[in-house]
Amino acid sequence: MRRFMPETTISRCRLDITRISAANSNASPADIIYFAGHEGVRIVGERRGPPDAPVVLLLHGGGQTRHAWAGAAERLARAGFCAIALDCRGHGDSDWSPNGNYSVDAMIADLRRVITQVGGTPVLVGASMGGITAMIAVGEGHIPAASKLVLVDIAPRVERAGVQRIIAFMSASPDGFATLEEVRDAVAAYNPHRPPSADLNGLKKNLRQCADGRYRWHWDPCFLKEAEATHHESGKALTELDRRLAAARNVRIPTLLVRGGGSDVVSPEGVRELRELIPHAQAVDIVGAGHMVAGDRNDVFTDAVLGFLIPHRY
Repeated sequence: MRRFMPETTISRCRLDITRISAANSNASPADIIYFAGHEGVRIVGERRGPPDAPVVLLLHGGGQTRHAWAGAAERLARAGFCAIALDCRGHGDSDWSPNGNYSVDAMIADLRRVITQVGGTPVLVGASMGGITAMIAVGEGHIPAASKLVLVDIAPRVERAGVQRIIAFMSASPDGFATLEEVRDAVAAYNPHRPPSADLNGLKKNLRQCADGRYRWHWDPCFLKEAEATHHESGKALTELDRRLAAARNVRIPTLLVRGGGSDVVSPEGVRELRELIPHAQAVDIVGAGHMVAGDRNDVFTDAVLGFLIPHRY
């Protein structure tokens, strides 16, 4: 079988690896991997698939965790890839920044260190915040190498109303939730077109239960300060936009934009602008999906990604 890039091996001597059981008998077992990130921050990843197969690094959006990629990572592993889903700094099981540094530069520095430890030329798949991190890292030349780039419902120019809706959701319950039912209802109110989760225990992957018994989101509250500053109508927001536009112009590797057909974050105009900045980029809309594309239509989303990575098979 022709591979889309050279094989790459994860060096076990450089990475601390813990084996965890598969969630069900049909799923691949996963390795929990610990990377040394920027400023001493430990980055936690979950690997599925052969360790010597072509690597796909999965970077989640702001406020999410590596578990957002569970379905896609399993499909990628079954297709012959080594899928590594990361918890970005301040999210999930990764360390919180000791000085509250959640800037895009800190995220890029973490990504650079992860790629150095993984080796080879991985595919980068980034949703929202993860996509911005990957695009700037590639466009500005901050990472050793990458073979392909997949942007998941993110473009250099985003719709402020959609971003503000995300920030409002993330900041709406600073005191947490008394029950998992409250969490389910909050998610359903934000994302009404997706059926509420029937598995309340599944929600725990994105939560931490604190000493007071209440459930809080599994990310550092300080992360919100950076998100609010970046997308506020201010000089910083304009500077960040200029930076994203300039980085996109310098992306030379094969690129795919997967947009949620009902997204309020990336507009059709934003897609057209990205394709002007990256003329070789492909773009696809996922009907029935919003900003959380992989969660809304995981199978259709993963089909699009696999069709981009190995088009002769999908």
